[in-house]
Amino acid sequence: MRTYQRRQLVGHDILLARHGNHISAMRVDRSAGRVVALLDDGSTDSAPNMISPGLRMPDTVRSVLREDWKFLAVLTACGTGLAGAMVAAVVSVAGLVGDDPALAQMLTYAGS
Repeated sequence: MRTYQRRQLVGHDILLARHGNHISAMRVDRSAGRVVALLDDGSTDSAPNMISPGLRMPDTVRSVLREDWKFLAVLTACGTGLAGAMVAAVVSVAGLVGDDPALAQMLTYAGS
């Protein structure tokens, strides 16, 4: 079962545990998968953003969209095509009914 939670950045916690109030700024280096901290004395330190590379993190809405965007795009296109076909069918039936009053009466007859 998927739980949609915001992913926690463990690199921030590691750096806070190491340096506490001596951190001036922090940034996430997504390409390297690390969090980099600038310390009060001008030096930098970094920590990995994952506890273990094989650890399966909880799914988020963003991660599901990033992984399944092709499937969702095809599903959206199919739904749009089906809606267009239904609209075309209604328009063509309305055009047929407009020409023949007896057919219009037969289609709208609800019975008693």
